[in-house]
Amino acid sequence: MELSPGVVGVLLVVSILLSIGAIAAGVMAIQGERRVRATYSRFARGRREDVVTLLEMHLEEIKALQQEVRRQQAYARQLRSLLARSLSRIGTVRYDAFDDMGGRLSFSIALLDEHGDGSVITAMNGRVQTRTYAKPVTGGTSSHNLSEEEVQAIAQAMESGTVRAAEAVRGLPGPEAEGPPDEPVGSAAGAEPQDAGRPA
Repeated sequence: MELSPGVVGVLLVVSILLSIGAIAAGVMAIQGERRVRATYSRFARGRREDVVTLLEMHLEEIKALQQEVRRQQAYARQLRSLLARSLSRIGTVRYDAFDDMGGRLSFSIALLDEHGDGSVITAMNGRVQTRTYAKPVTGGTSSHNLSEEEVQAIAQAMESGTVRAAEAVRGLPGPEAEGPPDEPVGSAAGAEPQDAGRPA
């Protein structure tokens, strides 16, 4: 059976199209293989193990990293606990303790940790002698009589610590951060001194 020239032409065109399609498919397959090889090379990082072995190795590495992260978190909590008891809030008030002395050489200084615990130290400078007093502070107040300047120094220290804590929180990398430090147990702003006069 002889084919007509028209049928032969159609078959020839179809053959050419199929050949072009096969070539295109081959080129795409080669490019895909190259991408797979490149991805595998990055994944394998020069190793010659099979994919399953590499996956197991990567899983072990992830587990080790998770353990290290947990250790670092525990260490950070320990540091946080230590820092909470260190002096981080300081307030100083200078004044003239006596009418015949100028220059505000007398002072009250509060040295507190982040919970408002610590001491307030007062030095009253006179012409003949200087008197120094130290009083314990707990939660931003004291069981001892506080002068007006000592109350001001404690309030200043508590406020300065709150400002520094807010600045530190604003500098954190993102919402997954732990959050702002704990608020102080007490505040000297509302503390009423038992004796408004200066220490005797």
